[in-house]
Amino acid sequence: MTARLAIIILNWCQSKITIDTVDSILKNKSSGFKYHIFIIDNASTDSSVSEFKKKYLHCSEVSIHQSGRNLGYTGGNNFGIKIAIKQKYSHFIVANNDIIVKPDFLQKLYLESLKYPEAILTPKIYFAPGFEYHKDRYQKSEIGKVIWSVGGKIDWDNIYGSNLGIDEVDRGQYDHQNSDLDFISGCCLLVPKKVFKSIGYFDEKYFLYFEDADFTQKAKRAGYQLRLVPDSIIWHLNSASSKPGSSIQDYFITRNRLLFASRYASLRTKFALFRESIKFLLSNNVWKKYAVRDYFLHRFEKGSWK
Repeated sequence: MTARLAIIILNWCQSKITIDTVDSILKNKSSGFKYHIFIIDNASTDSSVSEFKKKYLHCSEVSIHQSGRNLGYTGGNNFGIKIAIKQKYSHFIVANNDIIVKPDFLQKLYLESLKYPEAILTPKIYFAPGFEYHKDRYQKSEIGKVIWSVGGKIDWDNIYGSNLGIDEVDRGQYDHQNSDLDFISGCCLLVPKKVFKSIGYFDEKYFLYFEDADFTQKAKRAGYQLRLVPDSIIWHLNSASSKPGSSIQDYFITRNRLLFASRYASLRTKFALFRESIKFLLSNNVWKKYAVRDYFLHRFEKGSWK
């Protein structure tokens, strides 16, 4: 029986980069499996849907679905996953709408999924050329080989996640890094259907940020592996819309870090974060104040964010 792979691409008012992502994926050939791209429009207020329909009206590998309201990263992707599950897909790739992929990226992920059916997989993710954090650090020959993520690690004393290998030029130093990943970035991950059946979907309390760490940490604790597929390559157009210190990060990371800690952190770390949250309540940062307040009042999903 031929495997069926669903690719979920979430869009909100970014039709141009979403189309570039979808067109990049469509260059992939498949052997032993079939794939379909589900564009999920998360209630865009621009012309995204009409542009998608015009572009992909006669493309059998792409379908467009509208969520009806902005459900965030978590709800929007869950919306698409549930559609695909009803259509009997066996594997699911959840991917950002700002990536460019190699023409064999899907085949490499699929072959690895056959070898490790109890694993969530990540491709090797590079910065797209020109999107590096430190553009003057690299030689011309190194551009396009600067790592954005090869999996994630969590600082369990402070509950901060970081992408393993970030800013390093790839020389194969992480190609066997599969023993101690703490999470896989939601930028791109392959999930077997059995994982959703076992642990559920992305937790919509998060809305965005920390949901990938929560989902993959929950899977890991349920006995699933988190694995890098080093010869499956994509490039990430690392977004400048939510830089560290932006109000959207201040709110969601502050609130969701507390939520994540409440589930997975040690008692000592929980106490330290409680003390830190009191300082946020007394600070001049409005969005961190809202974040802490909303966490303790159990105001999740979009919360106070406007």
